Amino acid sequence: MIPRSCDALQKAGMSLVIEQGAGVEAGYPDEQYAARGARVGSRREVFQDSEIIAQVRTLGANPGAGRDDLPLFRSGQTLIGLGEPLTSVRESADLAATGVSYFAAELIPRITRAQSMDVLSSMATLAGYRAVLLAATSLPKIFPMMMTAAGTVTPAKVFVLGAGVAGLQAIASSRRMGAIVSAYDVRVAVKEQIESVGAKFITLDVDAGGAEDKGGYAKAMGEDFYRKQRELMTNILKEQDVVITTAAVPGKKAPILITAEMVDAMQPGSVVVDIAAERGGNCELTRPGETFVHNGVTIVGPVNLPSDLPYHASQMYAANITAFLKHIVRNGALALNLEDEIIRETLVTHGNKVVHPRVAELLDLSTAALP
Repeated sequence: MIPRSCDALQKAGMSLVIEQGAGVEAGYPDEQYAARGARVGSRREVFQDSEIIAQVRTLGANPGAGRDDLPLFRSGQTLIGLGEPLTSVRESADLAATGVSYFAAELIPRITRAQSMDVLSSMATLAGYRAVLLAATSLPKIFPMMMTAAGTVTPAKVFVLGAGVAGLQAIASSRRMGAIVSAYDVRVAVKEQIESVGAKFITLDVDAGGAEDKGGYAKAMGEDFYRKQRELMTNILKEQDVVITTAAVPGKKAPILITAEMVDAMQPGSVVVDIAAERGGNCELTRPGETFVHNGVTIVGPVNLPSDLPYHASQMYAANITAFLKHIVRNGALALNLEDEIIRETLVTHGNKVVHPRVAELLDLSTAALP
């Protein structure tokens, strides 16, 4: 939450209790919250006095420090936040045991009614922008063309892999900085979107049928598909100054799109920025959280890119969570209509059980695998 959130919450019959110092590092001091009518207290007081707990990273996305919160929950409370429920299934079970109703922000469906609540799109927008800045500072060239007395400087060539929200923002930001941009996505349907933000759509002769699920997210493809894709892409990468990879599949390891051999074929001085580093990376050589040079190619593996832009990341996340809160709170009281698609698809635990079908299925599989 940011201080401005207080106004919208109060109009909807809610009040805000915020942990002391929670907004300081993002540029929102306690005094601004207090001036808007929020009450500032200790972390224990927040849990003790609130019916709904809003976090950025819940237990599933913060398995270390998140466990310290488990004794603070009480049965009947509601928890909202990012928690990676499709990969952190045991953590979801631990939250269920506390009796909380847990809503995973990653699972908000991509439907028109839920656009204002779409946390993943908000964070992906910032990640795509930030990735371009990282690429620009790592590249030993400039992005725009310049006509100077010392001659003409040619523009950098940027190639973006994946044209979801992050990819499209990376394209747009690279174009604004003056680069020549091309992009590829397994979903041929996004060709128009790629071209609309100023990039050339690269076509590879591979069958990409069924590359998108009904929720609008990319689906994992077979290994034969990725092998042929990598073969065709090697020649394209040889010509690029910057490659930004953004391909991620919810709940799965990121597909390897760039092998070590493909990196070896790239020009010395070129840069790979792997936005999917947190999911294992789209580049075989990516080291999450590190930047290093391999045969003259700089490989950047950033994690949690939105946290590099905390002021606006908080602003956007707060707007998403406020919209969700206004959807589940009516007349000052929590109203969970389980027939509503937004509530049903986002709710992971309720009544001491894991109630989300996909998470419950994964939990059964993980339990069965235990010795």
